[in-house]
Amino acid sequence: MKNIHRTLLALAALATLASAPALASQKIATQAGCVACHSVDKKLIGPSWHDIAVKYRGKADAAALMAARVRQGSTGVWGPLPMAPIDASKISDADLKTVVSWLLKTP
Repeated sequence: MKNIHRTLLALAALATLASAPALASQKIATQAGCVACHSVDKKLIGPSWHDIAVKYRGKADAAALMAARVRQGSTGVWGPLPMAPIDASKISDADLKTVVSWLLKTP
């Protein structure tokens, strides 16, 4: 049952990624290097985009908090490995806003 649930989540994530805005957002995330540590539906070095979306969904300050954690880095949020700060030379503020918005809509 657990495998079926994961498969359905992966299919839902892929369906979301199939839309043009989602593809643009995934491209931005890839170009910024986010995919070195994150994937759609499984933990790599960092949490999956799905897990990030679940954690922050419904929180009024989610977008600002996520953007701040990208810019400033974070420690202890997802375990012992820190996330290094990512500056605007890697992803602009506008692109970061687009990616965060996309993540919060990830199923």
